[in-house]
Amino acid sequence: MASVAELKEKHAAATASVNSLRERLRQRRETLLDTDVARYSKSQGRAPVSFNPTDLVCCRTLQGHSGKVYSLDWTPEKNWIVSASQDGRLIVWNALTSQKTHAIKLHCPWVMTCAFAPNGQSVACGGLDSACSIFNLNSQADRDGNMPVSRILTGHKGYVSSCQYVPDQETRLITSSGDQTCVLWDVTTGQRISIFGGEFPSGHTADVQSVSINSSNTNMFVSGSCDTTVRLWDIRIASRAVRTYHGHEGDVNSVKFFPDGHRFGTGSDDGTCRLFDMRTGHQLQVYSREPDRNDNELPTVTSIAFSISGRLLFAGYSNGDCYVWDTLLAEVVLNLGNLQNSHDGRISCLGMSSDGSALCTGSWDKNLKIWAFSGQRKIV
Repeated sequence: MASVAELKEKHAAATASVNSLRERLRQRRETLLDTDVARYSKSQGRAPVSFNPTDLVCCRTLQGHSGKVYSLDWTPEKNWIVSASQDGRLIVWNALTSQKTHAIKLHCPWVMTCAFAPNGQSVACGGLDSACSIFNLNSQADRDGNMPVSRILTGHKGYVSSCQYVPDQETRLITSSGDQTCVLWDVTTGQRISIFGGEFPSGHTADVQSVSINSSNTNMFVSGSCDTTVRLWDIRIASRAVRTYHGHEGDVNSVKFFPDGHRFGTGSDDGTCRLFDMRTGHQLQVYSREPDRNDNELPTVTSIAFSISGRLLFAGYSNGDCYVWDTLLAEVVLNLGNLQNSHDGRISCLGMSSDGSALCTGSWDKNLKIWAFSGQRKIV
């Protein structure tokens, strides 16, 4: 029997070998990739998106939470938004009127994520209780105004960091967790259909922070993790990741598929957003900003979203900035953090309405804001 010291030595040697091969692979890829999206677009004479401060304006501020806003989601069809907050409540808003349609008090106040079902009739949420709770918005509240939980999905061994319904499937939901796994659930039965990662060697090696399902092919989804990688999964083959994407140097906090379903974007603690090609595994572009003048540190990227065409990438930062990037030229065309009525705190979440006409941002300042495109720029 090998001693513990010998096993540790072998493990260290194997890890060093893997890291060496990974570095050689990265260098080889760099020699083959002689350009990126921005350099190629500029060489083709592409002009940046012309964007004025009046093209995207804050038309509504949604006030009602008494704690930091951590997560938000739009309904696929109607103009409703659900938000989750440190105050232990989910609030469902009418985005057109700013009215609250539901205020749901949660059994566990430590909520981190929320999502609408495709039909807009249910909402899901999860957090430090390691469970995902489902609420039917048509349920009757009790005498105290509390809404009953229609289903609790239990099985994770760590906090639930994000959740998303499979598009056009009310009974399928994917969660990510601090236990280093993602899970596909049957909402009707409350049972786990598949577990991605965990005991399998191709899974994440640290907390999983975010998931995004490919709306063009709902069998595929990506997950971003504190192990600095993104992994692509096929829900039909849970035993191994289809591909692993490297490039970030910090926690991957947010992943989002590009509208065409062939690419996806990421946002990280390393202060950058990146665009990856799903099929080839290549990193197509890095969207990096300058450090803050005050402390010379790079603000972390907390959340990202694409415009309906994919030409714009919205990125929320820990210092309250919300950059609008031109995805082709990797240039910042607008910073919502510099506009009138901007947030007064960390941008924790953001999301684009299904028709592409408005962006919603959530912040640690306890508010949500709806930004509307004006004039001919209604849908970019």
